[in-house]
Amino acid sequence: MLGHGFLRGAPAGRPLRRQGRSHGADVVTASIRVADEADLPGVLALYAQPALDNGNVLPLEAAKAVFARFAAYPDYRLFVAVEDGAGGEAIVGTYALLVMDNIGHLGTPSAIIEDVAVAPGRQGEGIGRAMMAHAIEEARARGCYKAVLSSNARREAAHAFYEGIGFTRHGYSFRVELEPTA
Repeated sequence: MLGHGFLRGAPAGRPLRRQGRSHGADVVTASIRVADEADLPGVLALYAQPALDNGNVLPLEAAKAVFARFAAYPDYRLFVAVEDGAGGEAIVGTYALLVMDNIGHLGTPSAIIEDVAVAPGRQGEGIGRAMMAHAIEEARARGCYKAVLSSNARREAAHAFYEGIGFTRHGYSFRVELEPTA
């Protein structure tokens, strides 16, 4: 269960607010919406951060092919946090949300939050917090009994962030590296 410190996010497409840097005024900085193919260059730039994929990202055409495959899943969506500026929209954050049906848990779906990224110069401004609140609301609206995410063991600042907004460590996460077959 999420703790009381967790902020509720703005509905999709609605502006997020954060405390302004001067005089304590609220400043509209970003809105969260479902991504489209035109957003992929900005999303790939976020994933290229040293703390994430360190520049090792899919080429744009490959990313477009993967993005097109999202439509084959019943409920798998990529979201972006965008900010309007002089040059148009700027992508300042992203996450993916997969809602999956379950036969266990009396058929109640669950949600997986993946690929969370915020622009390095914008971290600490509430964008990640708002995206996670948005993800939780999206999962709740789809009747999920839980929302989970995983984080690389080395990303201690990310762990502190997730715990600070009400996520709890639960069980163990295991993986096996799979080599591509020829």
